[in-house]
Amino acid sequence: MKLREASVEDIPQIQVVRNAVKENPLSDPNLVTDQDCEDFMTKRGKGWVYEIDGKIVGFSIVDLVDNNIWALFVDPNYDKQGIGKQLHDIMLNWYFDQTEHTVWLGTAPGTRAEAFYRRAGWNEVGTHSQGEIKFEMTFEKWETAEL
Repeated sequence: MKLREASVEDIPQIQVVRNAVKENPLSDPNLVTDQDCEDFMTKRGKGWVYEIDGKIVGFSIVDLVDNNIWALFVDPNYDKQGIGKQLHDIMLNWYFDQTEHTVWLGTAPGTRAEAFYRRAGWNEVGTHSQGEIKFEMTFEKWETAEL
């Protein structure tokens, strides 16, 4: 098992994980291109991957430009092993080392992701996009949670 910073070479496996999810699937896999992934990981923010036996089973990407969690996904075959929590925490630690701006994300209501973010201390602040719940995490709340 290995948690590490994502590289451009990881994008094909990242796309496999993104398209394997059962909740919050893309209506069209072409909506998130390899170039999008590269831009968010190298120009706009940073990403991390979780590997087991050389296979990427989860990833997270945060966007410093729009102060947004762009992606946090775990292959459904590896759910409930703490992988998402580790990806979440390394991502937020890095994010708040870069800035004190509040970070936000959107996720579908009634999903395991919604419950995950609530347990992690995110605050619901309204809706976003097509009926997604909008959550925010402040620097102060994350700093307190980390103590």
